[in-house]
Amino acid sequence: MPEGPGEHNGAGRPASAPGAVPEPARSGGDRHQDAVLRLGVRAAVPCRACLSGEDLDWLGGRGVSVALDLPTVVTTVPGPPPAPTGDWADQVWDFLRARLAGLPPRPPAVEVRSEAPSASGLSSSTALIVGLFRAYTGACVPAPDTVPVDTLAQWAYEFEFAHFNGGGMDQLAVIEGGALLLEGRPTGLPAVADRAVFPADWAVLVLDSASRKDTSDHIRTVRAQLRDGDPALAAYLKEADAASADAWSAIRSGELGALAEAMDRAHITMRDHQQMSTPLLETLRALAQRSTGLTLKLSGAGGGGALVGVCRTADADGIAAALREALRGEHPDARVIPTRASAGAVPEARNSRLRPVPDQMNGS
Repeated sequence: MPEGPGEHNGAGRPASAPGAVPEPARSGGDRHQDAVLRLGVRAAVPCRACLSGEDLDWLGGRGVSVALDLPTVVTTVPGPPPAPTGDWADQVWDFLRARLAGLPPRPPAVEVRSEAPSASGLSSSTALIVGLFRAYTGACVPAPDTVPVDTLAQWAYEFEFAHFNGGGMDQLAVIEGGALLLEGRPTGLPAVADRAVFPADWAVLVLDSASRKDTSDHIRTVRAQLRDGDPALAAYLKEADAASADAWSAIRSGELGALAEAMDRAHITMRDHQQMSTPLLETLRALAQRSTGLTLKLSGAGGGGALVGVCRTADADGIAAALREALRGEHPDARVIPTRASAGAVPEARNSRLRPVPDQMNGS
């Protein structure tokens, strides 16, 4: 997967020149020699910030997400099928071949461009995976037979669950876009309890700490806590669920101050009950509060990654400039990224009211 913003294609070659005109290509392989892969299929997928409720998408309880306009764009491009590498592109293709008849042995070459910081708790991995699903199915499945959006969400969840054993907030957040209130479930995608358009006059500031987040150990630890009935986890679940309710109420009513308070409560809860923060993140959070008055919250479970805050759009550039100046001396690697809420990878998903499809985790 891309390790940060940049350009890649499925074969690891430099991205194709801008403006190149794609031409129809035929896949290799005797059985599939007549299969046509459409080139120039483009899938743009936002990342997401978790404003409250990390892990609650699979523990049970409410979580609040907002899609961010820091897209990952996957485009099918001219060229022979890439050599096998075992990367996400290969694995997504193999997953699809097990579910869609007639796909050739190798996927089309793709170019990947991403504005989202990687390993930051903003679901850049999910954005890439959903982008690959969208680009591949768009390139190979005839328009009348397009994979339904609820199936796409379920497949993306199943694919990531097999690798990370986590929940389904990320897939729904980037596919639907906007702000979502989710009700977690032990298995399968969480239920979408409510949807909202994020206020147009609010901006999201991302502070990327430049410290990588890795959730694999975290999820194993939390699953052990759940198995053992750890009271710290029970306390976290109760407090985080309440913070999510407050955050959603603030979004619905357009009360920016109330949202900042709810995000502050959510951060303190994940830090004090579940040790999800780190000394560096706490230092950056305090620095932002002192220099700009902006309340920041860690986005995503596990240590490291990015902090996010919400402010008035009119104030975003000034706050970002002040925060960059405050970081310049002791934290030169940290990045401040102003952004806004985004539509989803499948805009019509918000109107289709995603319905759970049969959970095939134990047989697909």
